[in-house]
Amino acid sequence: MHIIKLDAIDSTNTFLKELAANQYVENLTVVTTEHQTSGRGQRGSNWNTEPGKNLTFSVLIRNFLLEIEQVYDLNVLITVSLHQFLSDLNLTNVAIKWPNDILSEKKKIAGVLIENQIKSQNEIVSIVGIGINVNQTNFEYLPHASSLQLLSLKNWNKEEILLSFLEKLKFNLNRFTNDGSHIFWKYYREELFLKNKPAVFEDLLNGRFMGMIKDVTDSGLLQVELENEKILNYSIKEIKLLY
Repeated sequence: MHIIKLDAIDSTNTFLKELAANQYVENLTVVTTEHQTSGRGQRGSNWNTEPGKNLTFSVLIRNFLLEIEQVYDLNVLITVSLHQFLSDLNLTNVAIKWPNDILSEKKKIAGVLIENQIKSQNEIVSIVGIGINVNQTNFEYLPHASSLQLLSLKNWNKEEILLSFLEKLKFNLNRFTNDGSHIFWKYYREELFLKNKPAVFEDLLNGRFMGMIKDVTDSGLLQVELENEKILNYSIKEIKLLY
């Protein structure tokens, strides 16, 4: 596994995507930086971190997805790998917040952003951006954020965390290839935050309503049961979970 270490960059996803556009980049190449100035999250949000305190990195994955319809399988695999890895660090109440945030004690500690490109001969190359809050302790204006240090009351070695997670990821990529996606989907669905519990959601017009998360479809849509017992499917751009 080739790891490229940078002091500062606007976005590890952007850097790796541009690198792959100009030359051949081997599978599982990793780009990590001490300071990401324009990190991105879901729904066009920014991923803001203190320099040197957290892990912000991207992994190039190729020769894995055979069809573009499988893209959410990769999301499930990455998210489950993160959940398993962080649970192994003895954090408590670790959960998956749809589509791919990891919470501990209802606080966000990690997130994922995946960008897919179709190359020549229909090869699908995925750029997987991952952020893990490690040693940052100040999250002013971010009431739903936390870090490994805040939750465990100890300082962590970022290099060790990165290498350990990458080993977990490689193991799960092989397991997915050999055993299929169903194992990871079962885990993902079982660990969904607030599944089958009353929750408040916000729609595109900032209207709020009550509902219960019932499932996630194979294409990544969130299935929500409304108060009238009707079940609707929502994309990430259509709904926001308030908690």
